[in-house]
Amino acid sequence: MSDIIRLLPDSVANQIAAGEVIQRPASLIKELVENAIDAEAHEIHVLVVDAGKTSVQVIDDGKGMSESDARLAFERHATSKIREAADLFNLHTMGFRGEALASIAAVAEVELKTRMEADELGTRLVISGSKVVSQEITSCPKGSSFIVKNLFFNVPARRKFLKSNATELSNILTEFERIALVHPNVAFTLHSNGTEVFNLPETTIHQRIVSVFGKRMDQHLLPVKVDTSLISISGYVSKPEFAHKKGNNQFFFVNGRFMRHPYFHRAVMEAYEQLIPVGEQVSYFLYFEVDPANIDVNIHPTKAEIKFDNEQSIWQILAASVKEALGKFNAIPTIDFDAPDVPFDLPMFNTDKHHTEPPKVNVNPHFNPFDSTSKDTYQRQSVDKQWEQLYQGIHTSPKSEMPFDESFLENKTNEATNNSLLDVAERSSTLLQYKGCYILTSVKSGLMIIDQHRAHVRVLFDLYIRQVSQGVSPSQGLLFPEMIQLAPSESVMLETIMPDLLAVGFELTSLGGGSYAINGVPAGIEGLSPVELVRSMVNTSMEKGNDIKEEMHQIVALTLANAAAIVYGQVLTTDEMTSLVDQLFSSSTPNYTPDGRLIVTTISDEEISKVFK
Repeated sequence: MSDIIRLLPDSVANQIAAGEVIQRPASLIKELVENAIDAEAHEIHVLVVDAGKTSVQVIDDGKGMSESDARLAFERHATSKIREAADLFNLHTMGFRGEALASIAAVAEVELKTRMEADELGTRLVISGSKVVSQEITSCPKGSSFIVKNLFFNVPARRKFLKSNATELSNILTEFERIALVHPNVAFTLHSNGTEVFNLPETTIHQRIVSVFGKRMDQHLLPVKVDTSLISISGYVSKPEFAHKKGNNQFFFVNGRFMRHPYFHRAVMEAYEQLIPVGEQVSYFLYFEVDPANIDVNIHPTKAEIKFDNEQSIWQILAASVKEALGKFNAIPTIDFDAPDVPFDLPMFNTDKHHTEPPKVNVNPHFNPFDSTSKDTYQRQSVDKQWEQLYQGIHTSPKSEMPFDESFLENKTNEATNNSLLDVAERSSTLLQYKGCYILTSVKSGLMIIDQHRAHVRVLFDLYIRQVSQGVSPSQGLLFPEMIQLAPSESVMLETIMPDLLAVGFELTSLGGGSYAINGVPAGIEGLSPVELVRSMVNTSMEKGNDIKEEMHQIVALTLANAAAIVYGQVLTTDEMTSLVDQLFSSSTPNYTPDGRLIVTTISDEEISKVFK
């Protein structure tokens, strides 16, 4: 029997490794920029074309490489960062595995120009699919310049699964932000298709956060600072009043490396307990400095997860430091009753008026409880006083009922698709509202309960999705345009969903620099904040990460419907309830909201009877 186990060729092994390290164009940005930082660069320029699908170029003014180092850098496990296994627990660099350049060269065409400061001439190296095409001496500035073209050109299956340019560019901006936030001492620029997206000079951490996410972030931040023998924590957290359900920027950095850590995230959120509504989130930018021997960064291909030796102790230190920041800077709102501009008047006790007389009690001195005649007379006098006024406006008419809608009955007979709703056609014409939240009505099988907010979401979603699909929707112009400032990553997503926003009635004008003017909004959303509404739709689209047109339509329609639907506690008239129920059961899916929440339920007659047995 012949042997069947054999060694894979280096080209195949490199492509397998590239599947973990290089997942999309954003991975190129991460690996190349981190290498530039390890090379002690002071300026790093990133240029992408077609969201990195066509080319990615990273230029730095770091140490550069010699001719032999430039060639050896593209071999697997070739690195200058570590020498032995013990160095893994004393890491002070971003990279250490020696896999990034080999993985990039395995799935793309790479051109490298590099020169060390002491050399007069540099090296130009061209590699395609792990094969060296050419290597020659060239004239180039100090540092390194990587150009990566045609990513996944030799792995068409991987290239097919890349998302749209807008989605991939959004991922690139996310990776770029993570690196720029933790290295404020390095100047960065980012250009997309020749347009400058970021231009970040050397600065402080606070100013770098503001430069990346806009000036609106400046008023949100509270500083955090604590030094212990176990860990040093610094950075910023946002004020409780700026909490939102979506769109919050949450970053942990450990020794200059971005990290995801749900356990520490809970520590931060616990500090905000009772300060923000349930379900809302806050922004934070927290920087940890830990002894490298107490952490392990070699547990994830992208190094985004880190293990700590003393997680529980760090959790307590983190929660205490955030609570201290909130308390120290008076983040908890208080009422100053002595302020000169108090917007309300407090009732004061009038000390000038002296009450010397006791209150008087009027009694009937002739009342005898044992005298039936006196008792009847007294009761008649107390009850008969102007009793007719209590009944003014009340007409003695038969029991009023809402008119039965025959057209609705016919529609329901034809449109009901769920067996549990087949008895809707025989529902009672009487509708009752319970605690401003639910609509109750009797049906053939029992008592039907309808969630009024979710029902309105379903109705509005169907309306908006039709408007988006048809591209026609009434717009209401604003007397004074609203201004919205977005971060670069948010601006990219806004441009992606702009056609959908226009279809539902929004009118936006770009003012440059991530600023937009909202000139018009969909009719029927009076009382809602256009700025918060647009920001919510942008953040929802970024979270979903979908670039399918129909799904974008649903995101816009659902966000708008949730914002514009009637709220819990709103009292409805009989006509309003009737109209809402009629429209709900005209929907093709009246049972559930577009995001799968139950709208209608029925308590059967049998269940009701059991309660009273």
